[in-house]
Amino acid sequence: MKKIIWGIALLFSTSMVAGAHTCCHNSAQKCSCKRGYYTQYYGDKPELIKEAIAWAESGIWRNGFDKAKPHSSVNLADFYLQYQKNPQQWQALFKWLAKTDLLALSKGKHPIEGSNLVASVEDDHNGPLETKRSESHNHKIDFQFVVKGVEKFGIIDHYTSKPNSKYRPDVIHYDYDASKARFYLSNPKEFFLFFPRDWHIAKINNDLKTPECPDENIRVIVVKVDYVD
Repeated sequence: MKKIIWGIALLFSTSMVAGAHTCCHNSAQKCSCKRGYYTQYYGDKPELIKEAIAWAESGIWRNGFDKAKPHSSVNLADFYLQYQKNPQQWQALFKWLAKTDLLALSKGKHPIEGSNLVASVEDDHNGPLETKRSESHNHKIDFQFVVKGVEKFGIIDHYTSKPNSKYRPDVIHYDYDASKARFYLSNPKEFFLFFPRDWHIAKINNDLKTPECPDENIRVIVVKVDYVD
């Protein structure tokens, strides 16, 4: 079942991009597509997609970490390729996640043994969408794992977005059409990965107000993993 869900999610994301490429191949043109461009396109590489799904399902990447799996929004082809290019950091990350009590850990920065990675433990709260900035990174991959509370993430459409700031190490921000964005709620059984082509928004109000989630307070583990070209 997991394989089916991941496969559908990855094929859906690439098909949305394919639709955008059909009529918006020229970035100078205004895009009138109903579909958008949200992540790196791999729709023309079906064998790679199959390999990525099988690899993710196999759990070979886990290194003892069984607390969560990739969220359905994660581009598994990107995850698969980046893991092959940079196994040391990914293995160290998942080993640290496996052996660390993430709820008992103190707030702040924590070095990850066996790598140059640093985990940022953030006790924070969500806020209105209009107060949050979208962003992307050229040289880092955002690993985000919400271990307490519920955080809403957004991924924005490339074709209806444009930079509103200068690129500075290692981030750029965008103006975007909120009606074209996709939004996802976190849960403690799934983690998010945002690659350079995943222009994203974090810490948006979840608006749930349920007994299980009465407020907007969260604890999220953030790690910046190197992106390897």
